Amino acid sequence: MPKHNETDNENIPMLNDGPSELPLRSFTPDQMVRCESCLRANPPTRVNCLYCAAALPVQSANIVLQKPALRPLEKWEQGYNNILLPPAANLTESCLAEAADFLRLETDELQRIVASNMPLPLARSSSKEEAELIQRHLRTAELTSLIVADASLGVDPPIKLRALEFHDQGLRAYQSPQAQPQEISWDDFVLIVSGRITRKRVELQEETKRSENRVLAADQFFADESVIEIFVKNRTTPYRIASGSFDFSCLAERKRLVAAENLSILIEVFRERVPGIVYDQSYNAVRKTLEPVWRSEQQNESTGWRRDRPGKYSLGSATETSNESQFSRYSRLRFYLLTQQQLTDIDA
Repeated sequence: MPKHNETDNENIPMLNDGPSELPLRSFTPDQMVRCESCLRANPPTRVNCLYCAAALPVQSANIVLQKPALRPLEKWEQGYNNILLPPAANLTESCLAEAADFLRLETDELQRIVASNMPLPLARSSSKEEAELIQRHLRTAELTSLIVADASLGVDPPIKLRALEFHDQGLRAYQSPQAQPQEISWDDFVLIVSGRITRKRVELQEETKRSENRVLAADQFFADESVIEIFVKNRTTPYRIASGSFDFSCLAERKRLVAAENLSILIEVFRERVPGIVYDQSYNAVRKTLEPVWRSEQQNESTGWRRDRPGKYSLGSATETSNESQFSRYSRLRFYLLTQQQLTDIDA
């Protein structure tokens, strides 16, 4: 049996979860970039080291060769977002196709983002170096982008409210009947973002055989709920009110029988009490446009083995898809941009 040295492992291409860099290209030793952390050679197309993920030194001769990996990030990872700043230039078809290829998007997906004429994400990368590379490349196509870190948008989950009590100076917000209410002044409210959160769950029961799996039963569950997130000054974590789990008794005689109607009335109350509050209801219109970059989360799980009859067993599995994280990221982006605009106005 032939022997292999440990260094032979370095010649085996590593697999990752991100898109592959196609087509494959070969580079001369002079073109390879040495990582300053692990001292290994990397292709000049990379921004971060293939082995240790450290940022690679920037060489002017290789800038035109670099491409972002743009791998899908894990749920726990914090990334960097390139946000398109409108108005966008009138791109030719060839320029649009080139930019889409660089961003790992379909041409029609990038076209929808540009045509929206709104600040929407073009890419979400794992490192600031990749985001800066994307920003430089887009600048040559006359597309201006703003780099926004996930950390700047806020990482804490929203504060879910169950009930409110109004008074002249503000309101009392209840997270549960047992918890002490939070006092919030009317002057502190700055933004309301509305949308819909959908959850789809598919459950399968399969009989496992040597050649194939046979589906014995399949069930599908779907939930759709109207929500709003309310932002206050100097705080990135919003308050969330979901139509299906909120007590609308605070509306008194204006309360209706349908929860979605009550949520609309509640928004009216906020706009009456806080005339300067910004109401953003754009999410539902741009949700499909967000999907290529900020995808809905999908979670797979096993529901275990089940004995159907003697000697016959089946395995259950479930797949759940939700746009909750997408909506949350979008609402926080709206708050971040609003805050930045207010700071610019103050400076001016």
